[in-house]
Amino acid sequence: MATPLQFQSIKLYPRLTTGRYNRWRVGFVLSTQAVFFLLPWIDWQGRQAVRFDFSSMRGYLFGLTLLPGDLIYLAGTLILCALGLFLWTALAGRLWCGFSCPQTVYSQIMLWIERWIEGPPNARRKLDAAPWRLSKLGRKGLTQGVMIAFSLATGWTLVGYFTPVRELAPRLLNGAPGQWEAMFALGYAGFTWLLGGHLRESVCKHMCPYARFQSAMFDADTLLVTYDAERGEPRGSLRRQAGGACIDCGICVQVCPTGIDIRQGLQYECIGCAACIDACDQVMDKIGQPRGLIRLDRLAPAAQAEAKPLWRRPRVAVYSGSMSVLVLLMVWGLAVREPFRVDVLRDRAVMARETDDGLIENLYTLRIQNTRPQARRYALKVQGEGVVRTDLRQPLLAPADGTASVQLAVAADPSILARGSHRLTFELVDLSEPQHRVSEPGRLLMP
Repeated sequence: MATPLQFQSIKLYPRLTTGRYNRWRVGFVLSTQAVFFLLPWIDWQGRQAVRFDFSSMRGYLFGLTLLPGDLIYLAGTLILCALGLFLWTALAGRLWCGFSCPQTVYSQIMLWIERWIEGPPNARRKLDAAPWRLSKLGRKGLTQGVMIAFSLATGWTLVGYFTPVRELAPRLLNGAPGQWEAMFALGYAGFTWLLGGHLRESVCKHMCPYARFQSAMFDADTLLVTYDAERGEPRGSLRRQAGGACIDCGICVQVCPTGIDIRQGLQYECIGCAACIDACDQVMDKIGQPRGLIRLDRLAPAAQAEAKPLWRRPRVAVYSGSMSVLVLLMVWGLAVREPFRVDVLRDRAVMARETDDGLIENLYTLRIQNTRPQARRYALKVQGEGVVRTDLRQPLLAPADGTASVQLAVAADPSILARGSHRLTFELVDLSEPQHRVSEPGRLLMP
């Protein structure tokens, strides 16, 4: 009788290695976390340099203040990041995954914590296989406690990008955070602990969609982590005189964070971390063989000795060209963007009314959004056929980094304008810098 298939999750205990790629990997882990944890504490012109405030619907990026109408720049940034990832994949495979992906970064940090408390791989295997005693419970509890503390720090820092971080810290310490703040901090911390501390390589192998479609962006000149089978095979021990350079030591598998054997060829589970390159190079040094048995190499056949220039690779040309155009458009848009904005809203309760002197008035609400850190004074001009006067007091004052709303009545001569809707233009001018002005269209109703 056939027995059903049984699937067992095997915990990996990757060895830590040293070498040039490991130094790059450690550098990326430390630099990305330094930026993430320190950026919310930087001040710029008297306010937090990077913050996205949902209550006032404003985003702050150093000296730039973004309003809801500027979401186009967020969309452009996301598209730019996607194109950048595609371009990097076409050039060098999954090096993003191996060096800078948050999943890889957090998994590496959790692995450091595990090694620091529980020891190297063999010690961790013995500890996991040992029966539950007080010593094992204490060591495992300390490991999970440090992981949870780090995860909580990441969650708290993430919320600091949306709430002033200097106000958030006292509230959290006093046990009185906002509901959404606590929810997001605990949620992000929980995912950090779960994905980085426990699932780890399972996320890269089974949950990440990028692993599934990455090969669609490769071409013959993409640099990938590869094993030189012509030089390495047949494998054998050092004692055997005839054979390949690979001595079948298995260290390339032992250091792999996803547990694959790179000698089996290109596999979607490979995240391009190059840990196997560092480990194999050290073995080659010890046995007196040249390095590069495992290396970054192109997919092109060995007969194609020369790589194509970048401009002759269609994928690279399309990705880089699209990124260049997008960057230019965004820079141009920010360069011509005015530091204030005006919205004109018609009064729906009173569409039009007749004044004592026979004119027709329309009522509007002007909302001025000032993104500068100083209060500003503005002058308003209303232009349109038949407009006689407005009842607005000049100049208009908008608070620093705030919004001002004013009521406005525009009177027009019914002897000049026919019945119906007529075009108006509301022009707002910064009195301190007259070159900065914005216009907003409107409609004048004549009953």
